[in-house]
Amino acid sequence: MESYLSENFDVKAKHSPEEALQKWRKLCGVVKNPKRRFRHTANISKRYEAAAMRQTNQEKLRIAVLVSKAAFQFIQGVSLSDYTVPAEVKAAGFEICADELGSIVEGHDVKKLKFHGGVTGIAEKLSTSTTSGLSTDNDLLNRRQEIYGINKFAESELRSFWIFVWEALHDMTLMILGVCAVVSLLVGIATEGWPKGAHDGLGIVASILLVVFVTATSDYRQSLQFRDLDKEKKKIIIQVTRNGFRQKLSIYDLLPGDIVHLSIGDQVPADGLFISGFSVLIDESSLTGESEPVMVNLENPYMLSGTKIQDGSCKMLVTTVGMRTQWGKLMATLSEGGDDETPLQVKLNGVATIIGKIGLAFAVVTFAVLVQGLFSRKWHEGSHWSWNGDNALELLEYFAVAVTIVVVAVPEGLPLAVTLSLAFAMKKMMNDKALVRHLAACETMGSATTICSDKTGTLTTNHMTVVKSCICMNIKELGQSEKASSLFSEIPDSTVKLLLQSIFNNTGGEVVTSKDGKLEILGTPTESALLEFALSLGGNFQAEQQAVKLIKVEPFNSTKKRMGVVLELPEGGLRAHTKGASEIVLAACNKVINSKGEVVALDEASLNHLKVTIDQFASEALRTLCLAYMDLENGFSPDNPMPVSGYTCIAIVGIKDPVRPGVKESVAVCRSAGITVRMVTGDNINTAKAIARECGILTDDGIAIEGPDFREKKQDELFELIPKIQVMARSSPLDKHTLVKHLRTTFGEVVAVTGDGTNDAPALHEADIGLAMGIAGTEVAKESADVIILDDNFSTIVTVAKWGRSVYMNIQKFVQFQLTVNVVALIVNFSSACLTGSAPLTAVQLLWVNMIMDTLGALALATEPPKDELMKRSPVGRKGNFISNVMWRNILGQSVYQFMIIWYLQAKGKDMFNLEGPNSDLVLNTLIFNAFVFCQAFNEISSREMEQINVFKGILDNYVFVAVLGSTIIFQIIIVEFLGTFANTTPLTLSQWLVTVFIGFLGMPIAAVLKMIPV
Repeated sequence: MESYLSENFDVKAKHSPEEALQKWRKLCGVVKNPKRRFRHTANISKRYEAAAMRQTNQEKLRIAVLVSKAAFQFIQGVSLSDYTVPAEVKAAGFEICADELGSIVEGHDVKKLKFHGGVTGIAEKLSTSTTSGLSTDNDLLNRRQEIYGINKFAESELRSFWIFVWEALHDMTLMILGVCAVVSLLVGIATEGWPKGAHDGLGIVASILLVVFVTATSDYRQSLQFRDLDKEKKKIIIQVTRNGFRQKLSIYDLLPGDIVHLSIGDQVPADGLFISGFSVLIDESSLTGESEPVMVNLENPYMLSGTKIQDGSCKMLVTTVGMRTQWGKLMATLSEGGDDETPLQVKLNGVATIIGKIGLAFAVVTFAVLVQGLFSRKWHEGSHWSWNGDNALELLEYFAVAVTIVVVAVPEGLPLAVTLSLAFAMKKMMNDKALVRHLAACETMGSATTICSDKTGTLTTNHMTVVKSCICMNIKELGQSEKASSLFSEIPDSTVKLLLQSIFNNTGGEVVTSKDGKLEILGTPTESALLEFALSLGGNFQAEQQAVKLIKVEPFNSTKKRMGVVLELPEGGLRAHTKGASEIVLAACNKVINSKGEVVALDEASLNHLKVTIDQFASEALRTLCLAYMDLENGFSPDNPMPVSGYTCIAIVGIKDPVRPGVKESVAVCRSAGITVRMVTGDNINTAKAIARECGILTDDGIAIEGPDFREKKQDELFELIPKIQVMARSSPLDKHTLVKHLRTTFGEVVAVTGDGTNDAPALHEADIGLAMGIAGTEVAKESADVIILDDNFSTIVTVAKWGRSVYMNIQKFVQFQLTVNVVALIVNFSSACLTGSAPLTAVQLLWVNMIMDTLGALALATEPPKDELMKRSPVGRKGNFISNVMWRNILGQSVYQFMIIWYLQAKGKDMFNLEGPNSDLVLNTLIFNAFVFCQAFNEISSREMEQINVFKGILDNYVFVAVLGSTIIFQIIIVEFLGTFANTTPLTLSQWLVTVFIGFLGMPIAAVLKMIPV
């Protein structure tokens, strides 16, 4: 079975080819209810629609760009007199309508942009300011919303409970049984009158309704859980200026006229126009499929919603929002395309298909045998030419039994149990600070064998402070502000001035005044630490920035490991400032400021002193940064790249970022779970080693390597080296990608990778599970990830792994339980029909058994919360069989016991219970039905653990399990004692009840003995 499944029902956890998705769908031959079975699978036709839309966008943009270039030639003296402002727009206080704005940005319309006075003109017509943004007056905002719309795209409506009822009714077997019930009612009432003749038909109708409503309730709850998770996935917070203050805002609250601040890694949240910024490169591939990045500046100011900032930073004026943008329309189509189905879903569809075909064959044979029995009986009686209503009812009952065998045999609940379990786990993981973006990641994480983790913010707290500095060749310990102020008095004034100029201008952060008048630092933790240090030296952020003019900005990126700016000084002349990884910036320096504040040549002794300082800071687990400057010749043009050498070293600072509490314990948990944790960081190797030892990642037999060394290794050397690598420092995004690729392909590992930056996207994409950071992560990283770690904490990653294992195990437990019921119900009814000419379990009884094992069984077993013991076993890895030998042992052992006991009851039951009289067959069939149901109830408890003998541990923690088991038993008592006329049962005596319950209970010690058999 496993080889058939891996050949035909094998899809990847991510990036599955379309052929694989189509292949398994075609092979699903026996499907009772396609609407339900394929609900949580990708809608391939909608995806084709989205791809066609991208193609159209690409063509539109290409034409728009060509037209705008041509328009540049004829732009002078142009006048567009045909635009009139609609009355309602004018009445609301605006001078331009939404359609006009849309056509300017989407059509890259240079003429219209010029006609409306450029970006500033459009800002005025939108009643906003490019410096202070919108006014936060609610009436004005509401008016703006009415005219221009909201920044949300149309989503499919929430489906009501009755739609799920309607879909549950589409089950082919239930429809056939419904027809049988109607015929049974008509024939029964015609032959036996009302109400006696209606009992069988009404019994089947009631059972169908019960199955439909329980199924619909389960599916509806599941859909609500997915809906909640969907909302969480789409929450994106951005920075805007409103009322002159920089503040955070959800993208859903954006309105035309808002001033948005964007930087590398952000997603453009709405269509808009570039106001100001540096080196802005836009990746439009998500919208147009075009991979070549586009440069955005004052000449080409058009920014489209859904595109990504690949480099640089800027301010943007929002012009068009929501469904008026191409991205809105594309997203509305894409959201209908759905998530790819998960590997387990597809595999279990395969299992359901195989068993369904077997069940169908059994059902046909059972029906043929029962009909043949009826014919031979009538032949012997000589009445084969005379048929009456009773014979018709008998034939109908046989047909109903055959159809119900298909109901029980096709385990429709198997693939649905996967989504049920995943929905439950995803909801719970949300509470544990992990947001799952792709269903498959949940189950893949359970198989993870390696975690490649970032250092900053994941293993450490990301609360950074400058604790040591080397300025003017003197090393100082810092901490409290008084120490910083004493440092200020020891440093020459000229050096302090240079240092403040460097920190306040060469930064990706900002110091702003909040509404209550307090200074607030915005930016990454590293930038914030430096800005805080500069403020403690008495610096004034605004004054420093206003004193100079910014000529060029080179933002930080992981490849260069440094950032820089070129300033025009108030006294004239240009100056470049750079900062970044200490050894890289220091290598670009040939001068240094000495203790007197003089610039001197960087001789051997000074260079060694600075290198020793860097190593000393790093060995204390400090992140080191070097700040340097150089004065430039006047001929420097902003188009020229920044100089790469000839700098003067101003300072080296050591920034402390403490290890997160609980990380060491989490790494130990991973180790005991067979998961290798590797640290991949851009930091100095000594800093990385110090932190890795503190976390328990770097052991005595492990290797710490630097990215440049790793890059130079040959293929055979990498083969030897990679399994031993525990720390990779000074790594580039490409190194991370290479490591992940080798681990996955060469070593067959299931790899989870953490990332926060834009450059981490390739590695997140390549990994089996990409984990993006929720706080420090850019939108590009989150977009490429499968799971978002909302608190950026490594311990949360371990929780995700535990939940992943729990999902995998829960589904295995459910499959084991359901296959046991399938096998027994099939064989019992088939063998009984063949040997005695009648089926002991009627259609109504089989429907009830089907509900116990399908919807209720999935609810009980697929929603078990994870246990700590899960992290003490080895991971499944890439090659593990889903239906393991342990499961086959348990399934076959239980099936043999249940089959033997039911067969014994059928053969010797009357003697065993001293049953006599005309009612004896009905009592015996009731006893068999009761024993069979209790076998399933106790087997459900045994299935809680596949290898452990103690199955009661933590049973009360899972209230769903207790509720399902309790309601199954209560309903069974009601069916037997009070619903006999509908379910073909009769009330049992106390001793009969006790014996049938004991028969069911006996399955538990047998299950315990089975677990001792090694496989």
